[in-house]
Amino acid sequence: MIHTAWLLPLFVPFLVAPAGGRLASNLPPRQAMWLLTATAAGLAAASTCALALLIVPGATHLHAVAALGHLLTPLSSGSPDTVIAIAVAVAAGALLAWCAARLVCGARRRWTQLRHAGKLAAEADGELVVLPDEHPDAYALPGSPGRVVVTTGMLRALSAPEREVLIAHERAHLRERHHLFTAVVDLAGLCHPALRTLREPLAYALERSADEAAANAVGSRRLTARAIGRAALATRASSAAGRTRPGVALSATAGPVPRRVAALLGHGTETRTTRPLARRAAVLALVACLAFSAGASLQAADDLHDGIEVAQGEAR
Repeated sequence: MIHTAWLLPLFVPFLVAPAGGRLASNLPPRQAMWLLTATAAGLAAASTCALALLIVPGATHLHAVAALGHLLTPLSSGSPDTVIAIAVAVAAGALLAWCAARLVCGARRRWTQLRHAGKLAAEADGELVVLPDEHPDAYALPGSPGRVVVTTGMLRALSAPEREVLIAHERAHLRERHHLFTAVVDLAGLCHPALRTLREPLAYALERSADEAAANAVGSRRLTARAIGRAALATRASSAAGRTRPGVALSATAGPVPRRVAALLGHGTETRTTRPLARRAAVLALVACLAFSAGASLQAADDLHDGIEVAQGEAR
């Protein structure tokens, strides 16, 4: 009853790592962050569905399950098929329970972090919060509404135009609700470990999107590049920077800053118009992964439905 195609959604996520990295470098940031998030969510759903479907053939050997489905015979008959179906059902059930436990714990942890960030944001007056701290740091604090938090140390490290860039960058994180994108990919990584490889390219795409928004706000890509670079250097020179930053906060000083600065100055691969093939290949690879996983899950569900109808027909 169990076919090889049923296992495809469990193995396809291992193929997304190279495609995800290329996508973040060759696609415009906003498009990259949406496609990476959709891919992570879709593959996580397909792999979870595959585990659930793999449990059913072996579970029908239990009388209670067979009676519930009005089955006269289990979906897998014959000695070898029976042993394989039961072994697969036990393994799939254990994996599904493990993933569910991790997902619940991860969702609770994320919710707790968001509530904590929301309380901190609600306690602040105004959108911009200046902390009296000599250690340079700045970040976007999501909430209703969100806040831009910056320390006095960071303000001293930057010139007035560079401060404007930094604040515009963090405002872009809040306006585009980037913390929701990171939440989806983080939770998808708890459903399937291979999807954790999408966190890094997504983080890069989110920071690049905020970089572009800041550059549009101040009207200068060179100024934006200089501000991001100086802020990152100031933050990394201080060992205490980011120590009290909430877990859901997003910061302009995160991620591969040299790559981001190069992209702003026109030297990044995503700014080149001579590499459309790499861009299309990355997009097609991720779309193909989604299509294969979704198609395999639907095929498995259809096969299972046909098998149940056959077993029910025998019962009649």
